[in-house]
Amino acid sequence: MSRDVRAEAARVVASLLNGRGSLSRLLPQAEEKVEERDRALLRELCYGCARTAPRLQLTAAKLLRKAPGDTQVSALILLGLYQLEYTRIPDHAAISATVNAARSLKLDRTTGLINGVLRNALRDSERLQRKLSGNPQFSSMHPAWLQQKIKAAWPTQAGDIFRANNTNPPMTLRVNSAKISRDDYLQQLDETGLSAEPCTLSPVGVTLLEAVPVGILPGFTDGLVSVQDESAQLAAILLAAESGDRVLDACAAPGGKSCHLLEQQSSIELSALDIEELRLDRVQENLERCGLSAQLICADAATPDAWWDGQQYERILLDAPCSATGVIRRNPDIKLLRRAEDITELAKLQGKLLRTLWPLLKPGGSLLYATCSVLPAENNEVVAAFIAETEDASDNTPELLHGKPWGEKQAAGMQLLPQSLGGDGFYYALLSKAE
Repeated sequence: MSRDVRAEAARVVASLLNGRGSLSRLLPQAEEKVEERDRALLRELCYGCARTAPRLQLTAAKLLRKAPGDTQVSALILLGLYQLEYTRIPDHAAISATVNAARSLKLDRTTGLINGVLRNALRDSERLQRKLSGNPQFSSMHPAWLQQKIKAAWPTQAGDIFRANNTNPPMTLRVNSAKISRDDYLQQLDETGLSAEPCTLSPVGVTLLEAVPVGILPGFTDGLVSVQDESAQLAAILLAAESGDRVLDACAAPGGKSCHLLEQQSSIELSALDIEELRLDRVQENLERCGLSAQLICADAATPDAWWDGQQYERILLDAPCSATGVIRRNPDIKLLRRAEDITELAKLQGKLLRTLWPLLKPGGSLLYATCSVLPAENNEVVAAFIAETEDASDNTPELLHGKPWGEKQAAGMQLLPQSLGGDGFYYALLSKAE
């Protein structure tokens, strides 16, 4: 029996408010419980509510005398406010459907509160906007701690970062150059009626002018193309593995970078490592779709004694666990799930992984440290501290890529900032080990 789409959205948003789960894990389960025709609305409500949550929460606080005791009630109010401000759903329909969702969740006693709050929001919309417009959290739609950190790190670019984070992300593809040229694939897209443009930094990147289901992409099931942001495509290009190299992809899931490394140089010996078995299944699926193979290792990169065979690698890719503040437009729930104190803990883990994996690298080899964060505490500060304490480590990150400038030069490494019409926020530092 299918369930009320707004009630399911409220369950998802309430879990995010409680810091339990993520959109990528919660939404597939929720989608199974609603009619197929309602799934697009479910995604729109959940993603949209997460993206605008800091603004909606401020609005809700102004309309409520005290916070509701039940998180699902809070979620319903946020979902109602989102529909009123950001969707084309008629106001009366948005309010009545949200109130009905409360009944579906057996929250009948709260229907008067929800109805009153949403009607007040509708009536006092202009007054609320004036009152809250001076609040940076309201205007940037980022939680206060993150808004402050981004402004401190990128004072002149902060506004652009906020705007990029609040947009829908482009759909970018990586063409498998071992099977087809980018020009030929662009021709196939054109013949299919799909408009696309070549990326500027990645020689195998293509951005679609409109997102589409992967099933209608020419040759997707045959591995001609994969979905991957342009910034992420630079990892394999920067690491530049050569024929015969032993290569470790230390945090490999979901496998996009592993596949790209093999597409770029098929005769490497690649080990793809990840701590979660389920995530490694995704790596295997992507490898099989692209007709590629690698050694898969389910283990913790921080404990190589449990999995390393003692033979050093010529190349190591460390796509380190991070705050993901560079990919908020793809994962807007970060605004609800991350906390300021997470950054310190993540930086400790990142430094530990660097120190642990460095002995696995051959003298003369390269380690590429990567994150999808825009915060210096996880990026150049981690790498600069590592270089300062490691005699045989040096920063060899190129300032030009294919002869073009490609990022913001840092004390160590290069930073890519999220762009509304371009790539995600990424940090790269190519470290060389002295011979």
